[in-house]
Amino acid sequence: MEQLTRSELRKNIMTILYQINLYDLNKIEYYIYDVIKKVNPIDNEFVKDIVYGVINKKDELDSIANKYLNKWTIDRLGNTDQSILRMGIYELIYTDTPEVVVINEAIELSKAYSDDSVKNMINGVLDKVYHSKVDNHE
Repeated sequence: MEQLTRSELRKNIMTILYQINLYDLNKIEYYIYDVIKKVNPIDNEFVKDIVYGVINKKDELDSIANKYLNKWTIDRLGNTDQSILRMGIYELIYTDTPEVVVINEAIELSKAYSDDSVKNMINGVLDKVYHSKVDNHE
């Protein structure tokens, strides 16, 4: 079985988070593990870490997003955009993935799945999260 690239895995993570968001909005019961398995059949630690991390830290991630979304809130973004943004913020704060990689991957996903204004918004938020992280560690 061929290994997926991190970019392909992130696309799967976005899809999983999108699905879970829909289930939550529609109050449909689900098991996170089952949603992951359906989208990403090969067991993968990276996928599990990010999906469970984003779900467990969702309120914190949303509050960070809202802090940097100019006169906007994350719940006003489309489902896909919310997934991309939460994943990006989570990766910036809680993983060792190089920041430039996280931001570029989020931009690539938003180029494919979001419109330009939202792509720019996601880029802006992730850039601010990155800079606040850098400023706090100096």
